[in-house]
Amino acid sequence: MSTATTRRPESRYGRSSDERADRTLKVVGAALGAVLLAVIGYFGYHYVGQNKISAEVIEFDAGKNAVKVHLEVRKDAGASGYCTLRSQAESGAEVGRADFRFDGDATRIDKVVSLRTASPGTTAELLGCHAD
Repeated sequence: MSTATTRRPESRYGRSSDERADRTLKVVGAALGAVLLAVIGYFGYHYVGQNKISAEVIEFDAGKNAVKVHLEVRKDAGASGYCTLRSQAESGAEVGRADFRFDGDATRIDKVVSLRTASPGTTAELLGCHAD
């Protein structure tokens, strides 16, 4: 005894609608995947490749009315921009925020800046650097 198949011969009737839908879904999925990869690549390039200034807080010294912050700034030669610093009180409230400009031909700058605060600050946080 043999079992009979319920599939229609493809050469006579063509593909079934399920097979056409599967192929369409595969094509649409591949196209959407390619678009997603392109978008991620675009934003990644502009975030990493176009950021010409980066900095790091080496140390800070909190005082009563100011926080002295030792910054190490790395940038492209001739690039100019600014870095934003903030200080917070022990309660978490922001007590000081300022932008510090960096320009010139040096590619590495070590600088101690003074961030004035409204009340004693306990932190010094680098919020980010932006090129002009």
